Amino acid sequence: MPVVSASRQCKLAVLATLAPAALIAHAQQADPATSMPQVEVKGASTAYDARRDDTAMKIVVGRQDLERYGDSNVLDVFRRIPGVTVTTTGRATQVQMRGLGGGYTQVLVNGERMPAGYSLDALSPELIERIEVLRAQTAEYSAQGIAGTINIVLRRSVRKIERKAKLGYLVSSDFQGPQASFDMAGRGDKSSYSVAANAEHDTLSRPHVSTTEETIAPGGAVMLRRSSAMPEDGGMNRFGFSPKFNRTLDNGDTLEWQTLLNGSRFRNHIHTLVQTEAGNPPPVPDLLSSMEADYTALRSTLAWTHAFASGSTLEARLGVDGAEGRNLQLRSGNGIDGRPVTDDSVQADMHERGITSTGKYTVKLENGHALSVGWDGGLSRHREMRVERDTLRPLVPGVLPDEAFRANLGRLALYGQDEWKLGEALSAYAGVRWEGVRTRASGKVFESTTIRSSVWSPLAQVLWKLPGAKAEEGKGSQLRMALSRTYKAPDLGNLLPRRQTYENNSPTEADFQGNPNLRPELAWGLDAAWEHYWAKDAMVSLGTSVRRIGNYTGNRVYFDGDRWVMTPVNEAHAESRSLELETRFPLTAVIDGAPALDLRASVSRNWSHVDSIPGPDNRMEQQVPLSAQLALDYRRGAWSMGGSFAFKDSVRARVALDRWAYAWSRRDLDAYVVWKAGSKVQWRLALANILGEDEGSAIAYLDGGGNLQKRRWDYPGGPKLRVTMETSF
Repeated sequence: MPVVSASRQCKLAVLATLAPAALIAHAQQADPATSMPQVEVKGASTAYDARRDDTAMKIVVGRQDLERYGDSNVLDVFRRIPGVTVTTTGRATQVQMRGLGGGYTQVLVNGERMPAGYSLDALSPELIERIEVLRAQTAEYSAQGIAGTINIVLRRSVRKIERKAKLGYLVSSDFQGPQASFDMAGRGDKSSYSVAANAEHDTLSRPHVSTTEETIAPGGAVMLRRSSAMPEDGGMNRFGFSPKFNRTLDNGDTLEWQTLLNGSRFRNHIHTLVQTEAGNPPPVPDLLSSMEADYTALRSTLAWTHAFASGSTLEARLGVDGAEGRNLQLRSGNGIDGRPVTDDSVQADMHERGITSTGKYTVKLENGHALSVGWDGGLSRHREMRVERDTLRPLVPGVLPDEAFRANLGRLALYGQDEWKLGEALSAYAGVRWEGVRTRASGKVFESTTIRSSVWSPLAQVLWKLPGAKAEEGKGSQLRMALSRTYKAPDLGNLLPRRQTYENNSPTEADFQGNPNLRPELAWGLDAAWEHYWAKDAMVSLGTSVRRIGNYTGNRVYFDGDRWVMTPVNEAHAESRSLELETRFPLTAVIDGAPALDLRASVSRNWSHVDSIPGPDNRMEQQVPLSAQLALDYRRGAWSMGGSFAFKDSVRARVALDRWAYAWSRRDLDAYVVWKAGSKVQWRLALANILGEDEGSAIAYLDGGGNLQKRRWDYPGGPKLRVTMETSF
C-alpha cells in the first residue's frame, strides 16, 4: 500500500491511498487494496497520477506496462524502468538504482522482504498488479534501501468476472521452451476472489561460455596465460500460484487473504577444460561439474481493515513465511597427468520458517493532516546443513565434512508519519522509523554469536507546485526535495564465518568467508527534482541525489598461509551522486495530427568514491556510471507495436588498494507486436536482445611483487523470440 497520500486536490484520491476501508464505506463492494492507483474523478479534467500528485518521489508501473513485452519474469520488466538497471553475470543477477549493486536497492513484495534465497526470476509479471519505485525512503517501508526501494504489489484487482489464459513459446540461442499462465477472478455482493498461476520450462544450452586468466610482470612480460572453455547445458522449471479472497463484513470491516507460492528447479552440467599457454597449469585442468538447485517459497497473509466513524482507519496484517532450498554439486576432475584427483560432492539444504506482523493506524486531523503510526515485525528461524565428501583427496583445511548452522532472526520496527497540506501549492511529509534487528547464530565451524543492530531514520519530503501550475488540468511545474536516513544491514551469508571453496584457488578465484564483525552501513541521503507537465500524459523531469555512506563494506583478499580468501570488511566512508533526466509524452503533444505514438526516454549519470581507496577509477564496486533508455509505442486499430533501446555503460572500478572490477557495456534492443484477432483472442510477438549482446565481467589483483593477475568471464548471448496467444473466456 502506498505510504503517503495523493494531492489534496482530490478527496477521493486521498481516501484511495491512505484509507482503503473508508473507500469501501463509500463504494461498498470495491476491493480496498485495488482502488488505490487507478482512481478516476468524475467531472474533473484530469485523473489522479501518483507520479505527479503524491508527495513521495516515486514511479508507478501498471498492468499495461507489465504486459507490453510479454516478459516471463519481473527482472525483464525492471530493465525498462527509468533509473533501474539489471546486471547479470552467469546466474547471479542484481537490481540497481543509482547504478548501485551489492544490495543497496531494496526489493519488497507487498511491502515486505521475501524469505532467504528468494530469486526474482521466479516471479512472473502475471502475478503482479503494479510496481512502485520509491526514489526516496518513506517510514512505512524498511529503511534498508540506501539507493531506493522497489515494491512489487501482487495482483489484487477484482472489478469483474474474468478468465484469461496465455500460452507462449520462447526460442533463443541459449534458452528455449514453453510458458503458460492463467488468471481467474469473480465477485459477489460482499466478497471477491482471484487466482493467478504461471508455469515455465526452459532448456539451457551455452556451448561458448569461457574464461581467461593471465599474470603480467611489472615489465610487461606474460608469466601466466590460461583459457578455459566451459560449455553448459541443463534446464529450468519455474512456477507461481497466487490465490486471493476478499470479504466485506456486515459492520463494514474487510478481510483479505492472499498467498504467494512459487519456486524453481534448475539443473546444469559444465565441462571445464583449461588450456595453459604460458606458466604452470592449474591443479585440476579437466573438471566435470553438475548442479541440482531446487527452491520453493510460500507466503500467506491475512489482513483486516476497520474504519472508525471519525474517519480514521486501522489496518493489521499477520503472515507466515516458509522457504526450502536444496543444492547438490558433483565435481570430478583430472590432474595434469590425466589421472583423477578429485571426486567431490557437496549437498546443502536450507529451511526457513517465519511469522510477520504489520499494522497501521491512520487518522485525519485538521488542516489537511494525515497522521499514521504503525509497526512492522517478524521472527524467523533459519537452518542449513552442508555435507561434503571427496573420495580421492582430503578436504580443504577449515572445512568440515558435515557442517550445520542455525540462525534465529528477530526484527521490529515502529514508525510514525504525517502528511499535510500547507496551501494549494505546497504539501509536506515527515516521518521517523526505528528499526532493530537481532541475529543469534550457532554452528560447528564458528562460536555461537549474537549480533544486534538498530537505526533511527528521520525522513522528510516536500512537494511545491510552482506559480502558474494549473492543478485542475494537471499542468505546470513543480519541485521536490527529500531528506532520508537509511541503512544496509549485512546479510546472513556475509556474517557467518563459513568457508566457500573453489577448485583452482587464486587471488582472482579466492575462497569466500563471512565476517561476524560487520557493522551496518549508515547513509544520509538528499534528493531534489524538477518536474514539468505540459499536456495529458506528457512530462519531463530532472533529478539529482547524493548519498553519504558510513561503515562502507568492501571485499578484502588475503593469503591465510594456505589458500587465498576473500572476506567483507567495513571501510571508511563512501559517497554516491546521481543525475537523472526523464521524459514521456504522446507525439500529439508536440505535433498536431501526429500518429498515436508514445515516447519515453531517460538517462542516468552516476558517480561515487570511497575515502579509503586511492584513484584513479576509485568507485563503489559494481556501480554503473551511465545508463539510458528510449522506448516507442504505436497503436492503430487492432494492432499495437513498439520497441525499446537500453544502454548500460561499462564499469571500471578500483574497489580496493590492490583490486579492480570490470563489467562490459550492454545495448538491449527489444520490440513487440500485438494483434487483436477478435474480442477474446490476441497474439503477441516479442523480440529481446535483438543485437545479440553478450554479458561479461573481469577482476584484477595486484600482488606484493607488482604482478597484475587478471581473470575475465564471457557469457555469449543472442536474440530471443517469444510468441504468445492470449485469450479470455
